[in-house]
Amino acid sequence: MRVVVVGAGEVGYNIADILSREGNDIIIIDKRDDRLKNVSDNLDVETIKGSGSSPENLRKARLEQSEMIVAVTDSDETNIVACLIASTQSKVPLKIARIRNPDLNSNAVLFDKQHLNIDLCINPEREAVSNAVNLMDLPGAAEVIDFAQGRIKLMGLYVDSTWPLIGKNLQEIKELYGKDLIIGSITRTNEQIIPSGKTIIMPKDYLFVFAETSAAKAVLQFFGKETESPRKVFIFGGGNIALMLAVALEAKGIDVKIIEKSQEQCDYLVSRLNKTIVLHGDGTSQELLREENIQDADFVFAVTDDEEANILGALLAKQLGAKKAISLINRIDYTHLVPVVGIDGVMNPRHATIGKILHFIRKGKIIAATPLSDEKAEAVEFVALETSDIVNQPLEKLKLPKGTIIGALFRDDTTIIPKGNTIIQPGDHVILVTLRSSIPQLEKILTVKLDYF
Repeated sequence: MRVVVVGAGEVGYNIADILSREGNDIIIIDKRDDRLKNVSDNLDVETIKGSGSSPENLRKARLEQSEMIVAVTDSDETNIVACLIASTQSKVPLKIARIRNPDLNSNAVLFDKQHLNIDLCINPEREAVSNAVNLMDLPGAAEVIDFAQGRIKLMGLYVDSTWPLIGKNLQEIKELYGKDLIIGSITRTNEQIIPSGKTIIMPKDYLFVFAETSAAKAVLQFFGKETESPRKVFIFGGGNIALMLAVALEAKGIDVKIIEKSQEQCDYLVSRLNKTIVLHGDGTSQELLREENIQDADFVFAVTDDEEANILGALLAKQLGAKKAISLINRIDYTHLVPVVGIDGVMNPRHATIGKILHFIRKGKIIAATPLSDEKAEAVEFVALETSDIVNQPLEKLKLPKGTIIGALFRDDTTIIPKGNTIIQPGDHVILVTLRSSIPQLEKILTVKLDYF
C-alpha cells in the first residue's frame, strides 16, 4: 500500500514508522527541516519539504498513485485542504484528517461524502477525554480499552510492590482467582512480554488483563485495586481537553475544579461551564493545592501543554494526598517514568489517533486496533472469517504468530474467556494481543487459510 503522510510530528512520525516496518510504501511531507531530518535518519521512507496543502507538493508525492492520505499536522486547515485535494484531484480511496478544533470535529455532516468527503476525522483530545471518563468507572486501572461494543475490557494495571502474589506464575494466579483470567501482555523495564502460564509476576510489572465488563471490578479487587467511583476531581490546565473533560464530568454529577494560569482562559471556561469551579493559579503550587483541599480529590488530571509540568503536578498532587493522579503525556519516552515516580496513569491522545488510523490499515475484518504501552504490541478485535485458518479447531492447535494471545471471544451476545479447547466459530469477534512484529503474519491468517500461502 502506498500512503502519503502529511505532517512529521509525533503522530505522523509514528504512523510512518509503523506502516513502513510492515512493508508499505510511505512518503511524508513536512515544512520543518528538523522533523524531516529525524525521519530520514531513522525511517526508511521518502520525504518532501513543504506544505502538505500544496497541490504541487502532493503531486511530487505521487498522490494519484496512493491508496491513502493521512493528514496529521498541527493545522486543521492544512489537514482538511490536503484531504480535499486528494478527493477532488486524485480520487484517493481513503482520506484521514486530524481535526483538533472541537467545534469543527463535532460537525460530522461537514466531512461526509456529499461535502468534504473525508473518511475519518480524528480529534485526539476528544478520544483521550472519552478514555479518561471510561477510566473513572474503573478507577483502579491505569487505562481501560473497550472491545465488543463495551462488553469486554482490557485493563492496564501496575503491580504494587506489596501485592501478595508477586513471585507466582500466571497459572498459579489464575487458580487462586478461581475463574477465567487472561493476562495478555506485560511491560517490564521497557520490554514487552507476551506471557505464558509459567511467566512470573514481578514488582513494577505493568499488566494488561482481559475481563468481561460485568466482572471487571472483581478483577480489580483481586489485584488490590480501587473500585469506588470518584466524587471530586481536579483538573490542572484549562485548554480544550480540560473543557471537554469538565463538561463530561458535570454530566455525571461529579464535582470539578479547574486550575488555570491564564485569566483570559479562566473567563472563557466560566462562560462555557455550569457547575465547575474555575481557579486562576498554578497547579504546581503547593500552597494553592493545600488551600483547595487537594487531599480530598479522588482524581487529578494534569492536562496542560507542558508535559514536564503535568508530571510534576500529578506527582505533587499525589504527595499531598490525592487518591489518583493522571498526567497528559504524548511522548512515548516519558511513559516509562509513570510507575517509577508514582503517577497512576497517563492520558495519551497520540495513542487514540494511531489506533483509529490502524483500523483503516489492517487487512481482514478488523473492528479495532489499539497500540499498547510503548507500542511494541497491539490489541486487536476482528471478526473471524469462514475462510480463515483460525476457525473450527481448538485454540491449542492453532499456529498463531509468536507473541500472540487470544484474550476473549464475543459470540451471540455472550462473552467467552477462552481455554485451550475453545473453538472459534465464523462470525465470532476475537480480541487478541500480539507483538507488532507479528502483524503481517497475523493478517494473512485472519484473511484466508494458511494453505493458500
